[in-house]
Amino acid sequence: MANTPTRANDSANPAWHDETRVLHGDAHLSDDAAIVAPIYYTATFRASDAHDFAERANTPRHPGFYTRYGNPTHQRVEAILAELEGTESALLTASGMGAISTTVLALVAAGDHVIAQQRHYMSTAKLFDEVLPKFGVSVTFVEQSDLAAIEAAIRPNTRLMMFETPANPTLVLTDLEAVAALGRSRGILTVADNTFASPLNQKPHALGIDIVVHSATKYLGGHHDLMAGVVCCSEVLAERIWRMHVTLGAVLSPMDAWLLLRGLRTLPVRMERINATALAFAGWLEAQPQVEQVFYPGLESHPQHALAKKQMKGYGAVIAFAVKGGFDATRQFVAALELATHGVSLGGVESLVVHTAAMWSGTMNEAQMKAAGIAPNFVRLSIGLEHLEDLKADFSQAFTRP
Repeated sequence: MANTPTRANDSANPAWHDETRVLHGDAHLSDDAAIVAPIYYTATFRASDAHDFAERANTPRHPGFYTRYGNPTHQRVEAILAELEGTESALLTASGMGAISTTVLALVAAGDHVIAQQRHYMSTAKLFDEVLPKFGVSVTFVEQSDLAAIEAAIRPNTRLMMFETPANPTLVLTDLEAVAALGRSRGILTVADNTFASPLNQKPHALGIDIVVHSATKYLGGHHDLMAGVVCCSEVLAERIWRMHVTLGAVLSPMDAWLLLRGLRTLPVRMERINATALAFAGWLEAQPQVEQVFYPGLESHPQHALAKKQMKGYGAVIAFAVKGGFDATRQFVAALELATHGVSLGGVESLVVHTAAMWSGTMNEAQMKAAGIAPNFVRLSIGLEHLEDLKADFSQAFTRP
């Protein structure tokens, strides 16, 4: 059991590809002969004496003191995720929002200013719009694709800028390299939510972003059977965020950490299939007479396709599209689907679909949805591992069902 904070594997071959990293990025943390990593399903750990106890208790992120502080199973997952994102360190949390809220609360204080995008994941938007102002932190929302607007929003007390790209659910992109350069020039920390891309398709830290967060519930786990989040960044920032994490207690269970580790082992093969199917399916959707418009970064019709090609290796599972006929026609179409499951989330082995306006109508009013770019006939689809032709057949019957 390693007694050091989680970091990328110093002994890893820097020439390794991601397919190798997910299998061997945690090998340096193995202390037995097991091929499959064990689950350290324990809340607390035994110390040999008072000196050992004091060392464990006072070492940040020690994996052998108390699981809220660290755990060997967490450590193995964190090592791989740090490798994939190219950061010094990583920190697991109990959910994607646990990663986002812990990071933001660790890095801002009363009197600070934050810049966020207009189209954020719903819970992230609530954090910025409803929670931070309660603690004296002001937030300016800007159009994420407009670098001039982002720069104009900067104040002397701006401490943090956070973006997600592609954005949920409209798939608008942020120029990560440009935002990172702007942040560095003004001494502002930058955070990128990389959930919709995955570290296989996009590496924000390599483009200069300071902190990368994920809902590991999605692609990283990949099977719709766990909830987890991760923060990837420098060791210094990771320890700072960890101290807030210990206080807030958004701790991932060792069992879910192990499931996440198992999911990571197959991430590259899953993403390769998902990327290919989603791109082909998005092109097919564009040709359907029942579809008004398709939004997918991999399509040449996407207004930011050039940026997508520049900063993404693949374009992910999520396709957004508008169905002709308005809200009722869209509701009927989604209800008629048989293979694509009507459910939230994304990035798993099963294809999932939601009528976005119907899903968010209980938490957002019409004006808020309009501001977020959510039209009444908007559908969000996450492509899974089903065969492309079977998905086409399912959508064809749903489009033509009376």
